[in-house]
Amino acid sequence: MEEHTRYSDADLQEFKALIEQKLAEARKDLELLSSTMSHKNDHGTDDTSPTFKLMEDGSDVLSREETAQLAVRQQKFVKHLGDALIRIENKTYGLCRVTGKLIPKARLMVVPHATLSIEAKEAQQR
Repeated sequence: MEEHTRYSDADLQEFKALIEQKLAEARKDLELLSSTMSHKNDHGTDDTSPTFKLMEDGSDVLSREETAQLAVRQQKFVKHLGDALIRIENKTYGLCRVTGKLIPKARLMVVPHATLSIEAKEAQQR
């Protein structure tokens, strides 16, 4: 059986559509996280309460930290998806950066920004 060195243009277009859909969703989620952190939709009444609420303040700080961590992860995800689109344009999408072999289509459908095959990923974790 002949081994393919890259995905066909039709396959690349299929991956591109999938990635563009995921990228739009990821950017929307990132915008939501960013607006939550910046209190864009807040009406500024949090600090008008006459009493001090230490427990709520501590939980509020923890919640902001968790939101910030989620936003950083989401930014990284958006970047990886953008990089995948560049690889599609260069026709290098779907090639394992360690083995040079094609990453199985099933894996790319689940993790469209993958740059490692399962075998390379497992070897990396050992």
